[in-house]
Order: sequence, then structure tokens, then C-alpha cells
Amino acid sequence: MTTTDAVKFWDGVYASRPAPGDPRPNVRLTETVTSLPPGDALDLGCGNGGDALWLARRGWHVTAVDVSAVAVDRLAALARAHGFGDRVRALRHDLHESFPAGRFDLVCAHYLHTPTALDRAAVLRTAAHALRPDGRLLIVDHGSATPWSWNQDPDTRYPAPHEVAADLDLDTTTWTVEHTGMPRRIANGPDGRTAEVIDHVLLIRRAA
Repeated sequence: MTTTDAVKFWDGVYASRPAPGDPRPNVRLTETVTSLPPGDALDLGCGNGGDALWLARRGWHVTAVDVSAVAVDRLAALARAHGFGDRVRALRHDLHESFPAGRFDLVCAHYLHTPTALDRAAVLRTAAHALRPDGRLLIVDHGSATPWSWNQDPDTRYPAPHEVAADLDLDTTTWTVEHTGMPRRIANGPDGRTAEVIDHVLLIRRAA
């Protein structure tokens, strides 16, 4: 798919959903980041903006990017409404073609899966290089699909965290794998539906 196709697809996904007034953060973010001192964060594929707002509430300055203009515009409005307009910068980026400038203490990539063209390993490798010394890259992938997911392909394969780390091919003298896991959780979907899902969690730290 082209950039135009990607924007059309993801704009359609977000436009079809009601805009949450106070979106919840991803649980893997909250359990990983709570102990870290605030700094500059980059949220790749910010979606509804729950992660960006949660980080802003804890003193982080967040650059939040998404290919969907609908998602970006909604987050910008939410950040202003919640009083975080000075801490959340919402930008539209097609990561297949561009990557936000800057250096960060934290980069989050939650469920960065898409049917459109995207070299995920290249994007995540760039993200690792965008870390400041002692910064963390948190990658959380789907390990299974929910009944309401846009991807219902039964043949979808979900690489394990160690496979994702191997694909990044980072210099182990500079970047180290700090944590991997495949925990389960109960996901909440549309119309009150719930489902047990698996997350694939990978945390990488850049040397101080």
C-alpha cells in the first residue's frame, strides 16, 4: 500500500470508533515505566493517545506520532483539554517514509502492526538509535488476536520477543535486552466485550 492507502485505512479505523474522552494507557507501559524518572518520550503509533496522556501526567514530554490524521488531531485536542498541550506534541508520520527527529529517554512501540507497507525492524532499529544513553525502547506486540481486531487472518504468526530482538540486530555492546515476556491479560473491546490475549514484551536499554 502507498502512504495514501495507509492514511485512508487507519483514518477509517479511528473514524469508525467513538473518540474516548480519557483513553486508558496500555498496561505494559504502566508496569514498565512507573519507576523511571520522567524525561522525553516518543510514542510510535499513538492511536487514541492513552499512553501519551499517561506519560504527560507523570511529567514526561511526549512526541506522539501516528499515520492517521484522525488519531493525531484527536490526541492534540485531548492534550489541550486535559491541560497537557505543552507536554504532548502530536505529529503525523508514515514511519515507512519518515521518522521524528530528536533524542529520547523512552521510545514506546505498542502493537505497531499494520496491513500497509512497513519495515518494522528498520523502524525499531531507528528507534533504538534515537535513544539517549540509558534510554529504553519498549516494544509490545500482539501474541494473539482479539475477536474485534482488524486482523482476523488465522495464519498470522506472532514472533516471540527474542525473535524481534534478533531481527533488530543491535550491537550488544551498546544495547542490551533488559526484559522479555509473554504475559496474558484480559482485553476490553467494543460493546463491553472481553477476551484473553497474549502480549509479547521486549525492553531494550541503551548503555549509559
